[in-house]
Amino acid sequence: MTQTTDADAAADAVADAVQETGPGRRRVRVHRAWFVAAVTFVTIIGAAAFRSLPGLLIDPLHEDFGWSRGTISAAVSINLALYGLTAPFAAALMDRFGIRRVVAVALSLIALGSGLTVWMTAAWQLLLCWGLLVGLGSGSMALAFAATVTNRWFTERRGLVTGILTAASASGQLIFLPVLSWMVDHQGWRPPAVTVALAALAVVPFVWLLLRDHPADVGLKPYGAKEFVPKPEPVPGAARRAVTVLFKAARTGPFWLLAGTFAICGASTNGLIQTHFIPAAHDEHMPVQAAASLLAVIGVFDVIGTIASGWFTDRFEARRLLAVYYALRGISLLFLPMLLTSSVHPPMVFFIVFYGLDWVATVPPTVALCREHYGDDSAIVFGWVLASHQVGAALVAYLGGVARDVFGTYDMVWYASGALCAAAALMALVIRRRPVAPALAVA
Repeated sequence: MTQTTDADAAADAVADAVQETGPGRRRVRVHRAWFVAAVTFVTIIGAAAFRSLPGLLIDPLHEDFGWSRGTISAAVSINLALYGLTAPFAAALMDRFGIRRVVAVALSLIALGSGLTVWMTAAWQLLLCWGLLVGLGSGSMALAFAATVTNRWFTERRGLVTGILTAASASGQLIFLPVLSWMVDHQGWRPPAVTVALAALAVVPFVWLLLRDHPADVGLKPYGAKEFVPKPEPVPGAARRAVTVLFKAARTGPFWLLAGTFAICGASTNGLIQTHFIPAAHDEHMPVQAAASLLAVIGVFDVIGTIASGWFTDRFEARRLLAVYYALRGISLLFLPMLLTSSVHPPMVFFIVFYGLDWVATVPPTVALCREHYGDDSAIVFGWVLASHQVGAALVAYLGGVARDVFGTYDMVWYASGALCAAAALMALVIRRRPVAPALAVA
């Protein structure tokens, strides 16, 4: 067992102080795992600040530098692609170097990339800062971060903790979008970029002092475990295993259907609405703050929809749920051009609430189908399916900006995305039900 630091002792002292009071009541100590989960939640919220920014800055950067929306969207596209492609290797990096080091470096990359944009003068610098640096940083803290913390620190309540940490990204969007939109309106685009950099840096000390790689580092059992679990040795071959599993899964039909549907999911959420909804609303003379507030509301209902979808996935066939989700999403996108006006009205609010409920409702049934077809390797397979999600988001983030430059409106983008969602619904129904397959063997 390793020697505890002052930060460990302080956290344990706080945990000891949380107890039931009164005669005859049993003293209840809060497990250290909940402190680690809380730090993880705050960290993901801090990293989510940048996820709120690109849609707000497309028009200001276009007006300030004269860059086309396609060029600006290319930077967002690189960021989204790297966010997904880094994710399958993030867990391997954490296994090799530790959670704390990887997350601290990732937050520093986000802060560096966002902060350097203040001094940029050329489009290639936007691609480097927004695309490369922030993409690598945010990708290192994708779902792999939450999954790694949950798997190491908890043996009970894993579903609850996973749901809470997944919701942190939506919570970050809710917190930062209204503030950043107000800053863009009143102070220009540079102060929001600095705010994002400072938000990421502010979390680094908490990560370094309070986050620990494994319960064994502080001499504890995982939450709910009956026995002490030794800290595993670093796994230098984890990245090779991730690639090997990809090649084996790619030989099966369900993988391509799941990757294709999830790519369309990313295209119609992060790539389309998160990136282009605010500039599209601004085209119709809706105030930026009003459009940003609508986008923030999506974050609220995103949490509700994800929890409900998990409940449905336990009770209904996953592929049929996916078909329903994508079909309804596609229909709603076909109506969006008629709903965008200069003011917020009830039909638009209904669209926002519905889209929020559907935003990541696709995740539980997609995970369930990965588990059904790939057994013990389902987590790695889902990592690659998640990568396809971000590649789809990246393509539409870029092509949406190009379409706006060419046609002068986003109408074609909404209709094309609605058609893609209809295709995803059909693809989901093609996935056959089958018993859980044995794990993909890795030499």
